[in-house]
Amino acid sequence: MKIYDVTAPIFEGMPVYKNIPEKQPKLETVTNGHVTESRLCLDVHTGTHIDAPLHMMNEGKTFETIPLEQLVRPAKVFDLTEAAGKITKAHLEGLQIQKNDFILLKTKNSFDEEFNFEFIYVAEDAAAYLVEIGINGVGVDGLGIERAQEGHPTHRALMSRDIIIMEGLRLKDVDPGEYFMAAAPLKLQGTDASPARVILIEGFKA
Repeated sequence: MKIYDVTAPIFEGMPVYKNIPEKQPKLETVTNGHVTESRLCLDVHTGTHIDAPLHMMNEGKTFETIPLEQLVRPAKVFDLTEAAGKITKAHLEGLQIQKNDFILLKTKNSFDEEFNFEFIYVAEDAAAYLVEIGINGVGVDGLGIERAQEGHPTHRALMSRDIIIMEGLRLKDVDPGEYFMAAAPLKLQGTDASPARVILIEGFKA
């Protein structure tokens, strides 16, 4: 059994979406004698995180409505490192994606050490195809699942069918295949997302 931690580390100066300063985590540490305590200010979309429908839909569900059972389960990793610019329906049609799958898409994004404004994203037609199949969730290795698509159709198509969106994975060292996934978000209530620690277990046997 082998464990892969596919979570982005959180630190001041880490890659954040579009390098927006307000999205940077802030860590304040105070030591009083022998007692050290730290305070963390964190955007809920920092690093590896899971979106809730509220993120892109004004009347969308909040984070606590996402069932934990859908985050601790088998998952499939697919290698799409040949994709340039965006993942389209054509990239997905030949893959063994089935109804109720949770899929993780490995692209060139996993090899970026800084925020790439031209990151690989999931195009609207690919999202519609995943909705048609009826998957349970999709994880990507960019800090966003889409970019420069007016109206955010990829987010909205998936979220309207309660398909879970996980962003900011680090899949560089993970081969395509089937894994057992344990994604543990913070137990937030009323929010539009939550940071998560995500691990993949190869050769897991219950």
